Amino acid sequence: MAPTPALDRLLALAERHSVPLSLAVIPANAERSLADRLEPTGDVLVLQHGWAHKNHAPADRKSAELGDDRPLEAVLDELSRGHQRMSRMFGSRFLPVLVPPWNRISDSVAAKRVETGLPGLSCFKRLGTADRRLDTHIDPIAWRSGRTFAGWSTLADALDAEIDRRADDPTPIGILTHHLVHDEATWAFMETLLDVAAGHPAARWPHPVEAFGFVHT
Repeated sequence: MAPTPALDRLLALAERHSVPLSLAVIPANAERSLADRLEPTGDVLVLQHGWAHKNHAPADRKSAELGDDRPLEAVLDELSRGHQRMSRMFGSRFLPVLVPPWNRISDSVAAKRVETGLPGLSCFKRLGTADRRLDTHIDPIAWRSGRTFAGWSTLADALDAEIDRRADDPTPIGILTHHLVHDEATWAFMETLLDVAAGHPAARWPHPVEAFGFVHT
């Protein structure tokens, strides 16, 4: 992973609206130039996106890198190597949170991830922050319909539903970005969403360090 114009656009968007940003970075593909690009930025953290974003599942199953299709020791060894590489490359900007490729992880890997130095976990569509898990809930991309913008009404309904679910639950609503595949409609949605949130008295952006239960020093 290296800097791109799309990344520059995402960083500018987050800075413009004073939103803390967490980038899921693939350790095996991360380039030093990415760390250099992030050096002057403010509230931008880096999370660990598996090891190589490589599918190890059989052809008749959904893609997964962190499933039960390999020996547990092999999966944990890769995650440990990834943690070491991310720590060296990104230093204090690296938050030890595991983001599974394709949002899939076996129960055994999830249970053992702490042994690899990754106490945090972030997937998709789950409430609650138990065991340092904090997920995302709004995805602006319609992956099964050409990987384009999911549509304003679809995302408005999804956001309304997530807000309703939090009547008695303080779990933050996680917003996914996929800056390398954003079309202009997706960028426009993100701009509008962050602009509305910035001016709404009931909206605030918790810092990821605290939201995941780490100590913010």
